[in-house]
Amino acid sequence: MIIAIDGPLASGKGTLARALAAHYGLPHLDTGALYRATALQLINKNIEPSNESEAIKAANALDLSLFENPELRSAKTGAGASVVAAFPEVRKALYDFQVNFANQEGGAVLDGRDIGTVICPNADFKFFVVADANERAERRHRELLEKGEEIALETLITQIKERDERDSNRNDAPLTMAKDAHLLDTSGLSIERVIEKACAIIDANR
Repeated sequence: MIIAIDGPLASGKGTLARALAAHYGLPHLDTGALYRATALQLINKNIEPSNESEAIKAANALDLSLFENPELRSAKTGAGASVVAAFPEVRKALYDFQVNFANQEGGAVLDGRDIGTVICPNADFKFFVVADANERAERRHRELLEKGEEIALETLITQIKERDERDSNRNDAPLTMAKDAHLLDTSGLSIERVIEKACAIIDANR
């Protein structure tokens, strides 16, 4: 069983993906981490993520050990990830890794921004997770503060709206809801309620 989960930053897609993976005993891949790791490789070398040729090199020689680096989840790395993800050759370099993960025996849960439309168009279940931009900013703000990263809430709101715009309007694999995806609006909902809704959809259609 392949479960594809898409949505913008801090919508709750990652939390939902991890919960569904645990519930159904499936491996999970946060595909955004691939783009974050690509960006972090550049940042660590003092190279701007907007440097397309260097971003392509980094994606083709991805250092998976960066998945364990605390800086992977920083706001700076996240912003860089959105920049490198807009380069078609970067997306091409990371495509096979994601497809192979999804197609492993037994299936998997993947979350990202183009899973249901590009990576796993034939997934058994697709979810598109959304939430109000201000609420998403507040969630991300709490998360960063817990990690000791200081950033103004207003700055985060601006960054999230800019990232939504960039992710939704890039030419290659934009963030968009697959026609056969289930829409889950997590605004004002507990994660338990969101998980309950998703499980009900899956269990009713397996």
